[in-house]
This record gives sequence, structure tokens and C-alpha cells, in this order.
Amino acid sequence: MSTTIPNTMNHGHAAHAAAHGHDDHEHHDTGGNTVFGFWVYLMSDCLIFATLFATYIVLSGGTDGGPGPKDLFELSFVAWETTLLLVSSLTFGLGMIAMHKQKVGQMYAWLALTWLLGFGFMCMEVWEFNHLIHQGYGPDHSAFLSAFFALVGTHGLHVTAGLLWLLIMFIQIKQNGLTQTNKTRMACLSLFWHFLDLIWIGVFSVVYLNGAL
Repeated sequence: MSTTIPNTMNHGHAAHAAAHGHDDHEHHDTGGNTVFGFWVYLMSDCLIFATLFATYIVLSGGTDGGPGPKDLFELSFVAWETTLLLVSSLTFGLGMIAMHKQKVGQMYAWLALTWLLGFGFMCMEVWEFNHLIHQGYGPDHSAFLSAFFALVGTHGLHVTAGLLWLLIMFIQIKQNGLTQTNKTRMACLSLFWHFLDLIWIGVFSVVYLNGAL
């Protein structure tokens, strides 16, 4: 009788350990699937932006007798926008490094700075849109402006989504800590943010720089 109970307990511990290991393995696989699925999403986003870029290039000459890019865009203003977004990519990277080193305070500081830079970028973009519309150059004015608002506006919506996502991650990490799930989500968000920076470099080059020269 005395030997049966320890054997039963040993079997119970073994079963629990096996189940726990199986859960860890499943959790690891789920994290891998999450990252893979997010890469698939980014590829689909690439197709969306490629379509918008192609549409803009085709329609950029359709000003309908109205102002063109040289008349509307201020490179100095857009340069500041670009600086804010590029620096936010750097601060996001520093925040991820701090996260991997388990330095939560530094991580929060860098990511908070990232959020503020991204918010500043969006404020400038909204001001630019509002300024153009008040001048009478809204998306319905010409084919060129329709393509411009569609491309730049879609990028702005993505940045806004990234800012909301970052706020949600602040709350998640505050409540649950740096769990593996939260680290995976932050890795996906980091990819998303850097992706938006690359898209903006394309927007700056094709729309603003090429249009103003």
C-alpha cells in the first residue's frame, strides 16, 4: 500500500510535467504561427500600398488645370514629418532592446517617446490635410489630389492603428508583465512600425520629393 501511493504520485507528477511541457511546446508553436501570420499580413499590406503608389504615379499629372505637387507641397514641412517618424523607428528599436534585457523602465521610456513622436507626426499630417482642404484642394478637386489623399491617408490610418496598438500593449504589459505572449506581440508591432517607416520613405521620395523638384 505504501509503495502504491508514491508510485501513483510519481506518475501524477510525470503526467503533469509532460502536459506542462506539451503546453509550452504548443505555446511556442502558437507564437511562431503568430509571427508567420503577421508576415503574411505585411505582404498583403505591401500589395495595397503598391497599388496606391501605382495609382498615384498614373494620376499625378491629372491636375484638371489646378495646382500640382510643386504648388502645394512644402519640403521643409514634410522633412520635419519624416524626421519624427524615422526617429520614432530608432526609439522603438531601443525600446525592444531594453525589453529583451528585461529593463522595463527603460523600455517604457523609449516606447513612450516613440508614441509621442508618432503622435506628433500624425498631428502634422492632419494639419496638412486640413490646410489643403480649407484652400479648396480636397480629394474631390482632381485625380491627382484623390490619389494623394488615398495614399498618404492610408499610411496615416496605419500609423494611427500603430499608436492605438502601442497604447494597448502598455496596458497589457502593465497588467501581465513581459510574458512570452506580450513579447511576441511587441515583436509584431515593431515589425509593423518599421514597415510603416519604409513605406513613408517611399511616400516622401515618390510623392513629395519627386513632386517638388
